[in-house]
Amino acid sequence: MAGKCFPILKGLSRTLALRNGNHRASLKTLAPSPAKSFQSERRIGVGSVRASTTGGRNERKAGMDLFELSPSSVLKLQRGDITKWFVDGSTDAIVNAANEQLRGGGGVDGAIHRAAGRELLAACLEIPEVRPGVRCPTGEARLTLAFRLPVSRIIHTVGPIYDADPHPEVSLRNAYRNSLQLAKENNIQYIAFPAISCGVFGYPFDEAARVAISTIKEFSDKFKELSAGSFCSV
Repeated sequence: MAGKCFPILKGLSRTLALRNGNHRASLKTLAPSPAKSFQSERRIGVGSVRASTTGGRNERKAGMDLFELSPSSVLKLQRGDITKWFVDGSTDAIVNAANEQLRGGGGVDGAIHRAAGRELLAACLEIPEVRPGVRCPTGEARLTLAFRLPVSRIIHTVGPIYDADPHPEVSLRNAYRNSLQLAKENNIQYIAFPAISCGVFGYPFDEAARVAISTIKEFSDKFKELSAGSFCSV
């Protein structure tokens, strides 16, 4: 799965460069992040949207692509293992690209379940079914504890199967938006997303990047840090 990182990162970079006018070289120095968060970012390679006072520019720094999304938000793109990402262990969460049964699977979903331990599957199975065999319909989101992971919680969302969903863009946008709304309702301040639906669900990387960035921008001033599309199961 590690190879899946690079196309989505390129798609996100292209999308953000177009939005920002491709002024890569003129980004001011970013506001420093908390020491623990900064250390974990250097170790595992996360992509973060974090508070900043910079103007709308972008640059490449220390192996990361940095893009300003708004006057208060910057996106960092870099490879990493989402199961090791954390900020403070109390107000942080990762997003799991799950299936509708919430029983675990392959890719990021399987990696998260393996790292979190059997308690995660048990917690998922306690979530009521909305119809037989479906605990989280496509585009919706559910919340559990993170158990053996360093973050505090996991947001499970189901992205669309690109060739099977009649409106994949709507479903993917809902997956991002409902995850962010659920995080906001539960006082989560730091959240990390994988590239939802870009694995076996077959969503084209560039199209997924456009949906992810535009939806995240709706919430760019609601969180202390947002991370998007830069994680792989390794």
